[in-house]
Amino acid sequence: MSLLEVRNLTVRFPVKQGIFASARRFLTAVNNVSFTIAPGETLGLVGESGCGKTTLGRAVLRLVEPETGSVWFEGENITALAREELRRRRRRFQMVFQDPYGSLNPRMTVAEIVCEALDIHHLARGTARTKRIGELLHSVGLDPSYANRYPHEFSGGQRQRIGIARALAVEPKLIVCDEPVSALDVSIQAQIVNLLKELQQRHGIAYLFIAHDLAVVENISRRVLVMYLGRVVEVAEASVLLTAPAHPYTQALISAVPSLDTATRRQRVLLPGDAPSPIDPPGGCPFHPRCPKAQAPRCQGEIPELREIHSGHRAACHFS
Repeated sequence: MSLLEVRNLTVRFPVKQGIFASARRFLTAVNNVSFTIAPGETLGLVGESGCGKTTLGRAVLRLVEPETGSVWFEGENITALAREELRRRRRRFQMVFQDPYGSLNPRMTVAEIVCEALDIHHLARGTARTKRIGELLHSVGLDPSYANRYPHEFSGGQRQRIGIARALAVEPKLIVCDEPVSALDVSIQAQIVNLLKELQQRHGIAYLFIAHDLAVVENISRRVLVMYLGRVVEVAEASVLLTAPAHPYTQALISAVPSLDTATRRQRVLLPGDAPSPIDPPGGCPFHPRCPKAQAPRCQGEIPELREIHSGHRAACHFS
C-alpha cells in the first residue's frame, strides 16, 4: 500500500489582465499530475524554475488548495477533510522549506520554534517537553544548549538543521523537502543530504525531495519524477533516469550536469528559447516549441500520454 497517492492533481491561479478587468485568465501551475510514494521511500522531483515543483509540493500538504484531483495519505482522502480534521492530521506530514533564513521566525528562540508543533498537538509538557527539544536538536547535529538562542545567531546550514528538527518534532511519516539545500554552500549541502538519509534510515520517513540539482537528487532518491510546464514528462528509477533518459527534456537537463570524468561527459543539448508561459501554454505537447525531435502536426496537436517504456519507466513523448 502506498503511503501517499496523488491522483490527477491540478492547481490553477486566477490572473487579472488589468485593474478594472472583470474577465480572468488562469495560470496552470500543476496540470493533471499523478504519482505515489511508498513508506520510507524518497521520490525526487526535478525541473527548471517555474515548472510547478513547489506548488505541487504545497498542494500535496494542502498549503495550496488544488482545483481538481485528490491526495490520499495512508488510504484517506485529505483533500476532502475539513480544516479542523486536517489540522489534527498534519502531524503525519510536514515540510522543510527552501529558505533557511525566511522560514524561521526571528523573534522566537530555537526551543520555541522546535516545540511549536508539540504545543499545538499537545504532545509534551514540562520536563518531557524540554527533554524532547534537546533530543530533536541532538538528532540533527546541534548542541541542545543552543535551545535558547535566536535564528540570527546561526549559519544557513545550522538554520536548516533547526527547520528539519521542527519538522521531526511530531514524528511525521512524510516530509516534503522543498529545495532544502539550494541556498547552501556545496559542502553544507552534502551534510544536510547525509543527515536526511540518516534520519530516514532511523525513523522510516518518506520524502518528496524537490530540487533542480540532478546530482543531489540522484544521491538521495530512489525514483525521480521530471516536470515541465506543470506536467509530468518522465518518471523512472534514479539510476535508469540518469543513464538512459527517454524524454528530450530530461536528456537536456542531464546533459547540463557538470562532470569531471571525461568518460561520462555527455554532449550538451541546448534548448532554443525559454519555457512558454503557463498562462498561455502551447497546444499539443507542451515541450514541442523547444524540442529537437518535434514533428508537425502530431506534436503540435496531440498531448502525449505518460506511457510505460520499460517496467517502472514512463515518459510523455510520442517518439520515445
